[in-house]
Amino acid sequence: MIHLFNAGGPVYMSILTILLLTVLLSVYKFPKWTKEIGLLALTVGILGQVVGLYGVFEGIESMGGNVEQAMIVGGLKISMISMIYGVIIFIVSLLGRLINKRGILNTTP
Repeated sequence: MIHLFNAGGPVYMSILTILLLTVLLSVYKFPKWTKEIGLLALTVGILGQVVGLYGVFEGIESMGGNVEQAMIVGGLKISMISMIYGVIIFIVSLLGRLINKRGILNTTP
């Protein structure tokens, strides 16, 4: 897992991890913010992928376009890690919101 964390970009993966912890906290303490925090995580994940794709394309350009397909696919795979993490956090936020709507968790004192 640490390998995926580092490969996905420590900055974006750290932000997403903080957002995951915030989503888990908001399910219990601030249920109205759960979906919005999940959307923010999804957006940060997509931003991480776009920045990763930019790096891939910049690398291809610096090599003059003479790049093997395996290198391109590897770069695309690495760029998707932050987006996948963001989508997972968004799904967790939706599940948390669904749990709150069904009344499974009693968040009111």
